[in-house]
Amino acid sequence: MAAPHLFGIRHHGPGCARSLVRAFDALRPDCILIEGPPESEGLLPAVLAEGMQPPVALLSYCPDDPQLAVYHPFAEFSPEWQAIRWAVLHAVPVRFMDLPMANGLALQKARRQADEASPEPAHAEAHAAQDHRQDATSEEAGAPANPAASDDDRAGDPLNWLAHAAGYADGESWWNHMVEERGDGEQLFAAVAEAMTALRAEWGEQRDDPQESQREVLREAHMRQCLREAQKTGAERIAVVCGAWHLRALQTSSVTVKADQALLKGLPRVKVQSTWVPWTYRHLTRSSGYGAGIVSPGWYEHLWRSQHLPQLRTVGWLARVARLMRERDLDCSSAHLIEATRLADALAAMRERPAAGLEELQEATRSVFAMGDDSLLHFIADELVVGDRLGSVPADVPTVPLQRDLEQAQKTLRLKPEAVQRTLDLDLRNSNDLARSHLLHRLRLLDVPWGELAKVGRSQGTFHEVWILQWQPEFLLQLIEASQWGQTLVQAATALVIDKVGRISDLAELAALVDQVLLADLDAAVPAVTQALQSRAALTGDVLQLLATLPPLANVFRYGNVRQTDAAMVAQVLDGLIVRTAIAMPLACRNVDDAAAQSLREKLLAAHTAVALRQGQEETQAWRQALQQIASSTHTGQLLQGVAVRLLLDDAVWSVEQVAQAMSFELSMGAEPSKAAAWLEGFLNRNALVLLHDMRVWRLIDEWLVGLREEHFVRVLPLVRRTFSTFSASERSALAQRAGQGRGVAALPKPPAGWNEERAALPLPLLRQLLGVQQ
Repeated sequence: MAAPHLFGIRHHGPGCARSLVRAFDALRPDCILIEGPPESEGLLPAVLAEGMQPPVALLSYCPDDPQLAVYHPFAEFSPEWQAIRWAVLHAVPVRFMDLPMANGLALQKARRQADEASPEPAHAEAHAAQDHRQDATSEEAGAPANPAASDDDRAGDPLNWLAHAAGYADGESWWNHMVEERGDGEQLFAAVAEAMTALRAEWGEQRDDPQESQREVLREAHMRQCLREAQKTGAERIAVVCGAWHLRALQTSSVTVKADQALLKGLPRVKVQSTWVPWTYRHLTRSSGYGAGIVSPGWYEHLWRSQHLPQLRTVGWLARVARLMRERDLDCSSAHLIEATRLADALAAMRERPAAGLEELQEATRSVFAMGDDSLLHFIADELVVGDRLGSVPADVPTVPLQRDLEQAQKTLRLKPEAVQRTLDLDLRNSNDLARSHLLHRLRLLDVPWGELAKVGRSQGTFHEVWILQWQPEFLLQLIEASQWGQTLVQAATALVIDKVGRISDLAELAALVDQVLLADLDAAVPAVTQALQSRAALTGDVLQLLATLPPLANVFRYGNVRQTDAAMVAQVLDGLIVRTAIAMPLACRNVDDAAAQSLREKLLAAHTAVALRQGQEETQAWRQALQQIASSTHTGQLLQGVAVRLLLDDAVWSVEQVAQAMSFELSMGAEPSKAAAWLEGFLNRNALVLLHDMRVWRLIDEWLVGLREEHFVRVLPLVRRTFSTFSASERSALAQRAGQGRGVAALPKPPAGWNEERAALPLPLLRQLLGVQQ
């Protein structure tokens, strides 16, 4: 039986990939086994198909529970990717030998269910029990049950041991220098095997998570079984490509077939489907799955592409840095480029390295280009060290119909998914831009937030929309999950909304859903949502909920014509809600505490704006009658009374004389200062214009403040100061000028006999600070 050739690699390592291709050319294997999901073997020939551009990932998921999913990413410089390409190009049988996803996802599902069902103490006991099972399993598999390394020593990256012994700060930099930035053919793999086998023997087999440790034992048992099956086929030159950490487990000859069969017997299974999906370099930086947590995929791509011209590694990289800086109008001359190249090569020579690595290039860039300023290196890290590359897959790759519908819409509307963040400015009067808006809103309803609405000025909600777009690979998994609702975006979004309506009891959430449905142009879902809203509103007595429903519904009337939506579909619901709210609001504002008054105030102001947008005669009249009841009621809190009076003044429902009379009463000498201050806060409503343009209001407030007794003034000053602090700086400056001029202010009576001028001047510093007046 032929001995296999084991190639221990690091996922997404360009040095490993380069050495692996050279080793394959020399070995000419007749069977290749790769660490990967066996269910995806049928997709491997697509690596050479037109339109396949890495980075890409194999997505394995459970169609009955799409949240159960695993990604296996590949970059152009991934050893597994190059091994698959070599096998397909040379017509060599290639197989994945990892634990099947049918078993892996079933174990993941069982663990999730156990975590959800078990309380914390029971969960801890389960872990303890698992520890005992793991000890027995490790002994049966030939792994030491008691690792040689202590718990403290085993914390962190195992490669740190070798790195520290070689004088490096961490395992990442050591591995980059010794492996990824070199390419030594098959000799490299012999050295890696020796180092990793010794390291694993010292490090031990156990992990902090016993269930994850058990899963690793099962994975390696299945790898050994696949290797034995390949040997039975008569292959003479079997090449095994796997993570270097697994080499010792595959080399262990003392593990019997019977032991591995016992480990794998009776494992749970679920149904699994697989497909290729685009991936990004930013996702390769994640330390989960085959993401491997590499920190510099952009640099690794540069290493891979410059392998045949190593002399251009330094110059080519620094030229890209220079181009980035010039694009941002930063100083970067040819002299800078020459000096940075010399410095990087000199640093590499001082450190006895054959060529400059990323560390030397970063130091040269910082010293020469950035003049020691690290802040200038952030965009270099984003653009070059990590990179923004987004892969693509062929059109004939298996996908769900919902994904196909999205791809067709993207093609029709000329919306290309990109890994970089970009701004999309839409004019909804344009039919193509309106269709783009519908698409993005439908995706948001399906929980696929490809675009986020930017709240820039007054852009949101008018004929002008600004979106921030950035495509994420996991959106494809969310589309797969959403495919249960329909085969097109319209069908899926409509079905999802109709199902969601039955589970929503909050009126504000239902009203917001009406707006979202209309923005997404889902005509079939509008009747269901509006009917649910009307039914809930008829049964609720919560005024806060009623108030919160008005603003989103009013937006439909304001922007319906521009968005080409039928605003009349919700007219009856909105009109009924306005009348119901107007009837219930005066009673709801009676005898409320300060916190409740503040909450009512915000919703009252928003609802008042919504009523103004509706512009219905009967509804507006009912609303204004409710405001007059609030303004005149002695049982309503002063804050809400002040708000109601201000709204009536702004709408010209109350004359200035009526407002002056109400103010005179509320700010009279007999009024409690705290209540008077609350009324004033509500009336001013964070807007100083009424003070600046109405002399009578100015005079009333001035006389009220001047007439306060000392103890009352001390009590009311913080409240008044809080009110004035809500004004803008320009408004406070204008108020200070008005106070300094003194025009239009009623003359004060002469001071009585025995007037103490020094004592009277004591509040002046506080008043100056309150009004922003310089002494």
